[in-house]
Amino acid sequence: MDIPDYKDNLEQRYHVVAKRLAQSDPSFDRERLRAAFMLACEAHEGQLRKSGEPYVIHPVETAIIVADMNLDADSVVAALLHDTIEDTKFGYQDIKSRFGQAVADLVDGVTKLTRVEYTSKEEQQMENLRKMFLAMARDIRVILIKIADRLHNMRTSEYWKEQKRREKSLETMELYAPLAHRLGIQRIKWELEDLALKNLDPIAYREIAEDLKGSEDQHREVIRHIQSVIAARLEETGIQATIEGRFKHIYSIYRKMYTQNKSLQEVYDLYAVRVIVETLADCYNVLGFVHDLFKPFPGRFKDYISTPKPNMYQSLHTTVMSRDGLPFEVQIRTWDMHRTAEYGIAAHWQYKEGVAGDQEDLNRKLAWVRSLLESQQDTDAEEFIKAIKVDMFADEVFVFTPRGDVINLPQGAGVIDFAYAIHSAVGNRMQGAKVNGKIVNLEYALQNGDIVEVITGGASHGPSRDWLKMVKTSEARNKIKQWFKKERHEENVAQGKVEFERELKRIGISMQTILEVLLPALKRMSFTNIEEMYSAIGYGGLTVNRAINRFRDELVRLNKQKIEKTLPEKPKKPRHAVSGVIVEGLDNCLIKFSRCCLPVPGDDITGFITRGYGVSIHRSDCVSALRMRQDGEKGRWVPVQWADEIKQTYQADLTVTAHDRQALLVDVMAALSASKLPIHSLLAQKVENGIAVVKLTAEVSGSEQLASLRNDLARVSGVTTVKRG
Repeated sequence: MDIPDYKDNLEQRYHVVAKRLAQSDPSFDRERLRAAFMLACEAHEGQLRKSGEPYVIHPVETAIIVADMNLDADSVVAALLHDTIEDTKFGYQDIKSRFGQAVADLVDGVTKLTRVEYTSKEEQQMENLRKMFLAMARDIRVILIKIADRLHNMRTSEYWKEQKRREKSLETMELYAPLAHRLGIQRIKWELEDLALKNLDPIAYREIAEDLKGSEDQHREVIRHIQSVIAARLEETGIQATIEGRFKHIYSIYRKMYTQNKSLQEVYDLYAVRVIVETLADCYNVLGFVHDLFKPFPGRFKDYISTPKPNMYQSLHTTVMSRDGLPFEVQIRTWDMHRTAEYGIAAHWQYKEGVAGDQEDLNRKLAWVRSLLESQQDTDAEEFIKAIKVDMFADEVFVFTPRGDVINLPQGAGVIDFAYAIHSAVGNRMQGAKVNGKIVNLEYALQNGDIVEVITGGASHGPSRDWLKMVKTSEARNKIKQWFKKERHEENVAQGKVEFERELKRIGISMQTILEVLLPALKRMSFTNIEEMYSAIGYGGLTVNRAINRFRDELVRLNKQKIEKTLPEKPKKPRHAVSGVIVEGLDNCLIKFSRCCLPVPGDDITGFITRGYGVSIHRSDCVSALRMRQDGEKGRWVPVQWADEIKQTYQADLTVTAHDRQALLVDVMAALSASKLPIHSLLAQKVENGIAVVKLTAEVSGSEQLASLRNDLARVSGVTTVKRG
């Protein structure tokens, strides 16, 4: 068919797809790719996106992202066709007959994932994740195409309705960005996080973006200078290197500012310089030169070359201080390491004539997927979701066996997790452990570089139920449960019955009441009799609270009036303040104080409901807050007020402007010292026309104490203004 006139720009985008695919696979079948593009145009003809653009733009842009990942021609063709089975007249057999089974299976895999809508219910979340992991176990390219699909949708999310924008951004932050990280696709992970944050907390996003933009020229000059210094030294030594500079991405800055209560100036690795070299030896040589040129920060060096991350990432990281007192990060890697860092698992997944490369190597890299699939067996949904967040999304620690093998575990894991990571038999027979040659208790949290030796008992030795409370990994928890399920059935039934009846007695429900809804409740939990339920509670496959909640649900269905008489009413929680602030209509919600205005007790304040990140507290006269009201975000502002009794202190920013003179900073410091208030940061600089500016962050109990400090600073000779912010 002829491409309509409105697709002229689309034709240009198609040529981008072909050009980028040629970079990774020069011998790809151009006629086949063209046929896929033409079929996508035909299939989606007449369909429009929310933006009003032709729908086919979306699969083409998705294909560009997939080609950028360095994937094979089948993946790019599947990306062009990924919405055809779901939204058009063309089905699986049509795709298979024209482009082969491999492409049809990829399109079908992406379609099945798309049909599952995200929900906050744990059971549905587990089903979504299970489908993701099953798809990864079969063909990792399905997930890579789906991530590309989500990235382009997030790039155009401003056209979604408010509720959908919030839900999709939360899903992106909680599922797709961590998946991209776990697969090693860092560039896409960063962009997904920034796009989601822009929707979830637009004020904070805009504040950071504007701060970065306001000093962009200065930042670029700093990075250029650092690059030139390193380049000059490497040229002297004959090391061939490419040196790149970048800023930390916005969400990463956001996390540090709000979770660690830091200002932008206190984010150490705001700048990063990447040095890409030819050989492994060059990496360590460059590290030595960097530490010679700049002063390294103690404890901020990480060697991910000798101990790679689980997503295959390798690089040397060090944080150093420039001669101007500016901290920045340096990453050093080879070109092979760089390709892995950019493309993750995709860099190791090249299909040639439909046959995968080193299947054994690929299986090793995807072993964590099978581990996560195994961990869902005999586990209730809530526990599975928690375990996934630890196993998949947490930071890692690297520890060693006595033979020097590296074992990777999530941060906070202990020696029991280590034992089960070695082998289930080692974990089951574990009696104790030595770390760095010394015996430790079983609750010891492992640290990077620990050498761990497991002390085992005889074959009759088994784990303790208390271990379930100590372990962090789903692998260890699952293996402990499996042991109890297999070896201690009668004990499990007895233990489960005791726990169940004890909880019933505690909440005031009789066993007779439970028997009224026994069969439907057991059916909902997939048990054929109550003994199976007792056994599951006994070995840890089901929590007693989860079981009782199932019976509660059935009792409500049976007779609402009866359940109200049977169950004691839950006492209402008294209204109370969080961090000294009461939010109207919301009890005990997460709040944070916006860094754009840093309100303190005594200020007139208002609250902005962020999408998934709680309520952000602003001063009522905050410029960012006023602008957001004008931008159509009125419905997300809620009344807030300070509590009557406030025990904590708050940070406040002040800007002091003065005529520059000798000893000005000494007098300002004397005034600060006399106030006896904690000072978290202070930055003084000379600006044009003989004016000096001092920016500081003080800790105060409220507006009265802050006003007193402002008056003290205003009395310093030469000071003209003392302003908030």
